[in-house]
Amino acid sequence: MTFGLPILIIAQQIKVQGKVTDSIQNPLAYANILAIPETDDIEVRFAITDNDGGYKLGLFKNQTYELTVSYIGYKPQKLTITTTDQDLTKNFILKENPNQLDEVNIKYTPPITVKKDTITYDVTKFVTGEERKLRDALKKLPGVEVDREGNVTVRGKKVTKVLVESKTFFTGNSKLAVNNIPADAVEKVEVLDNYNEVAMLKGLQDSEDMAMNILLKEDKKKFVFGDIEAGGGIEERYLLHPNIFYYSPKTNVNFIGDLNNQGIKSFSFQDYLEFEGGFSKLLDDASSYFSLFNSDFTQYLNNQDYTDNINQFGALNIRQSVSNVTDISGYLITSNSKTQTASNTLNAYQNIEDPFTEDRTVTNNLNNFFTIGKVTVDYKPSYNEDFAYNAFVKVTNNDSHGFVNTINPDQNNSITTLTDVTALNLKQNITYSRKLSIAHTATLEATYYFQNDKPITEWLTNQQVLQGLIPLEDADVYTILQTKKSTSHNFNAIIKDYWVINNFNHLYTSVGINTSFNDFYNEDVQLLSDGRINNFSSAGFGNDFGYSFIDSYLGLEYKFQIGIATFKPAVFYHGYLWRTQQFDDTETFSKNLLLPQFTTKVEFNNSEKLNFKYKLNARFPGINQLANNFVLSNFNSVYKGNNQLENQLYHSATLSYYKFSLFKNLNLNFNTSFNKRIESIKTVSELNGIESFNTAIMFDQPEHNWMLSGRVSKKINKIRYNLSSRFSYNDNFQILNNETNINISKSISSTIGIETSFKNYPNIEINYTKDFNNYKALNNTSKFENDQLEVILEYDFLNDFIFKADYTFDNYSNKSQATQTTFDTANASLFYQKEDSPWGFEVNATNLVDVKFKQQNSFNAFVISDSRTFILPRIVMFKVSYKL
Repeated sequence: MTFGLPILIIAQQIKVQGKVTDSIQNPLAYANILAIPETDDIEVRFAITDNDGGYKLGLFKNQTYELTVSYIGYKPQKLTITTTDQDLTKNFILKENPNQLDEVNIKYTPPITVKKDTITYDVTKFVTGEERKLRDALKKLPGVEVDREGNVTVRGKKVTKVLVESKTFFTGNSKLAVNNIPADAVEKVEVLDNYNEVAMLKGLQDSEDMAMNILLKEDKKKFVFGDIEAGGGIEERYLLHPNIFYYSPKTNVNFIGDLNNQGIKSFSFQDYLEFEGGFSKLLDDASSYFSLFNSDFTQYLNNQDYTDNINQFGALNIRQSVSNVTDISGYLITSNSKTQTASNTLNAYQNIEDPFTEDRTVTNNLNNFFTIGKVTVDYKPSYNEDFAYNAFVKVTNNDSHGFVNTINPDQNNSITTLTDVTALNLKQNITYSRKLSIAHTATLEATYYFQNDKPITEWLTNQQVLQGLIPLEDADVYTILQTKKSTSHNFNAIIKDYWVINNFNHLYTSVGINTSFNDFYNEDVQLLSDGRINNFSSAGFGNDFGYSFIDSYLGLEYKFQIGIATFKPAVFYHGYLWRTQQFDDTETFSKNLLLPQFTTKVEFNNSEKLNFKYKLNARFPGINQLANNFVLSNFNSVYKGNNQLENQLYHSATLSYYKFSLFKNLNLNFNTSFNKRIESIKTVSELNGIESFNTAIMFDQPEHNWMLSGRVSKKINKIRYNLSSRFSYNDNFQILNNETNINISKSISSTIGIETSFKNYPNIEINYTKDFNNYKALNNTSKFENDQLEVILEYDFLNDFIFKADYTFDNYSNKSQATQTTFDTANASLFYQKEDSPWGFEVNATNLVDVKFKQQNSFNAFVISDSRTFILPRIVMFKVSYKL
């Protein structure tokens, strides 16, 4: 029955096509054709003419539509048609309107206006008055979709930034805007493709961002919104969550608070990225993104699986327009959480003479405290000048009490781990852009970054560990103490000139410098029961290491257009100078590299694009990889850096294809990336049981990584069909116990799903995912499979009730071990709120089937891990909310 439904619905549609020209038969590209149905239960259809003035509309049979054809500078035409079961051809000839630019004579505003990269919707022409929030109004605009979370896509492309009256709405997150802005406050919505925050740089800097600008009605430009939620549940569960906003053209204030023991985080890693300027901006500086992603703060934000959690959180965000040209914004975030985690892992050690399996159980009690703040000043005196300054500070203090139990052929040992980490991060950044002339635009960006980390770690065990590597003295309880101190000062600056030779040829020149000054200190000792200290320095432990690094570079980029294709070859010449110092031993190194880049963009039309990027990358090691004395990495591993390490060198290439068809309601995305490492920093390991000694060397054997992904989505009437797939391949060499071997990992994941968007019926989303993972090392192959079924139900009924439920079933198989595990999770809620009442009531249950753990697998140089991560038990809550 499911497969017959699309055929039935397709058969109900006909095609209306034709051309739009002026009175002398010149085609009018980007003219708007809008088909508004006579009945409310049929979608509005919309089309834009191509370069030849042609258009296509898919309309339902036996329905009456009002067709409106409009084009700036021409008088609009209206036509009422009633469709039959036959395709129609309708051509339109528009006459010039010489009075269109005279405001007194404007009597008609097109519902939709298209100007190259900008689509403007007159929202008042599409709404019926029953819409409560912006999301409800957006769903009625042709080509616009809003998912359950509040993410917006327009013509198949995701909106990455939201503006209100051309200014960033809080952090720019679309979910915040569409779920909270009242629908009756909105007059127009502008969608800006290839958006750039600095208007004069549009067309100069490459951008794939899409922004949505909300234009408000004159009498609706100040409003307060938000909600306060409180709840309690069985086993002393509680929740308090205020979320309050004030918006006016000059002032934005937002406060988010959270106090709960349900494992709920009001502030996610994605939210943090938005506060830092968004994912796309951070990816422009890959090193900054990966540094942020791997930080202790981010690891805390990403961790979603606990056995217990208490979360205390508060965030204040303020934006103030000081004048027409100056805005000041800032935020302050404070969080204090207490978390318990537990996992059980079977580690299969491969590529050794006698392979074995370790059974490891790990529990942790974590206390995480952080405060972060940021202030930004934006100064835009004119279109030709733009200045921004921001200052960022983060203070963290994390401590944990961990317990590890390991059972393996060599030992049955328990280790207690105590850690205390304090850190301070400061960052200042300025950007300045200025249009020097018609042909030249210049930009300056400079950043200073300071980091100071002080982690202290203590291991306690009643058995000796790392024998032969650390000089332990006999004791009933072995107490090992590690102290680290790490400081860094970084300064980066780049000046860039954009020279527009003509509309089809640009030449960009840049000069920049990156500097880094780092110090790393560590001391590893044994605390003895009589108060003495056994310092491991006699065995080569302990670092007092300094590292300075200077990268000065010159870049040249040539951007030119041929037909529908834009090309940008580029080359950057880098001069590197670095110096290392361990105690009194100093060494200086230098190197020059020529790093080419190449990008191509083929724009078939506004809805079909092909992008290709290639880059030769150089990445230098961090101070932890260079410090060339021993340091304890964990209770079972020791690391020794290598100050002779130079840069990694690798090719990276990406190809992406995007197509959206409004006529066919079809969205297609294809992406592939390829990386080839020419020179890499390779870890060399000596393994004895579960204990390892690791160091690093330069390695010149090629290694490869390939990723291929695609997604196709088609909407037929009220049902959307989705199909996505992802394949990845990775080969890398491992050097273990003086042998060099290649490891190969492959994974395939495919998802097929449907989702409905009915107005008066329950809406359901069903997704089935199949995962294959294959790890190959020497003659050993490990295979894992996972089948996942996800069902999401949402039903608005009796006007005032909303029922939501989701269910996930996983069938996890370790084919190599011939083991299989099934587990399922389910959540449900029933929400009640009268339409005109601010009060809401909800009964909510999470982990309904009370599943105890999640299961997953992973692979590194010599260990294949099959892990169970334990999660929170069933929680039932009753909540009361008040919406402003």
